[in-house]
Amino acid sequence: MQNDNLEKQLEAVLFWKGEPVSIKKLSQIFGKTEEEISVALKNLETSLMTRGIVLVTKEDEVTLGTSKDTSELIEKLTKDELVRDLGKAGLETLSIIIYQGPLSRAEIDYIRGVQSNFILRNLMIRGLVEKIPNPKDQRSFLYKPTFEMLSFMGVSKIEDMPNYSEARTEIESYKNLQTQQNEEEEKGEQAEAIKDLESEMETPKDTIIDTEEKI
Repeated sequence: MQNDNLEKQLEAVLFWKGEPVSIKKLSQIFGKTEEEISVALKNLETSLMTRGIVLVTKEDEVTLGTSKDTSELIEKLTKDELVRDLGKAGLETLSIIIYQGPLSRAEIDYIRGVQSNFILRNLMIRGLVEKIPNPKDQRSFLYKPTFEMLSFMGVSKIEDMPNYSEARTEIESYKNLQTQQNEEEEKGEQAEAIKDLESEMETPKDTIIDTEEKI
């Protein structure tokens, strides 16, 4: 296998697969080192810049998707059906996952203020969101955007989403504010509980007088 053909062969395999493939897997397929595969993928990404498809990269996996220049056409073909089925709640949940994921369902529910079970299932059926094991808690999962979602939006990686850094900062600030408010409310409730308990433990003066008179 000639090195100058590696880019074309990578493109062919990714097109044939039609799904994300890890760099490690591609290394095994072509009998090349992961470094050689990474270099060839970088060259392929450059050569596709003037084409209708792009190389989409997420973590250690790659796939082919539609280019940003063609996203308007692709969006026109699919947006009406997608938005109608998802609705406002679905788009809200998807935005949270895109700009703040990976997130657990509990974190998504916390940000939205309502349960998101049905919405998350709908997003996964649509192939827009996927769930992965939570490294901090094996009993739960984290939700993140899929390759299809990135391809639909016409971006090569999640960081290329519009106002990505600003949105993440705003959401994080909102979460911190909510946490602070909850902590203050909890402290207030604890203070009230202690005050009530102390009040109950104190014997009223009138009761003491009545008791002395009876004696």
